[in-house]
Amino acid sequence: MFLTINGQSQVEFGVKGGLNLTFFRTSQEEFGFSPETFTGFYGGGFAGFNVEDDFTIQPEILYIVLNDFNFVNAPVYAKYEVAQKVSFLVGPSINYFFEFFSNKLKVRADIATSYNITPEFDVHMKYTLGFQEVTPNGLFIGLGWKI
Repeated sequence: MFLTINGQSQVEFGVKGGLNLTFFRTSQEEFGFSPETFTGFYGGGFAGFNVEDDFTIQPEILYIVLNDFNFVNAPVYAKYEVAQKVSFLVGPSINYFFEFFSNKLKVRADIATSYNITPEFDVHMKYTLGFQEVTPNGLFIGLGWKI
């Protein structure tokens, strides 16, 4: 679906979801840091604001479920089509952790790639990197559908 704003920009809307692997670094007294991995799923929506032919601004809101805790991931991507059907996305993300940290709001960096299977469906993968010591990193693999 395409909407026209001010007669120039195109806006796409869609939904996405998939598998999430979240990596925590935990301290083990004499052996240094050891990663713990939790597997979950995510789902949410996105909007794509076309700036130029190959460049889009894409904000998203994703709800992530991991075992006993949940959080919201809200990235804002600069999306660039590097080849036909292949895009590279990068940007900051704001994350709100409902039940895990005392400081529930975290800023992280996201880097992603997507491949358009059809004009409506894509497969995507992103890695989210935490900046603070107790911020988890995550790998997201899923499907998106433009509506």
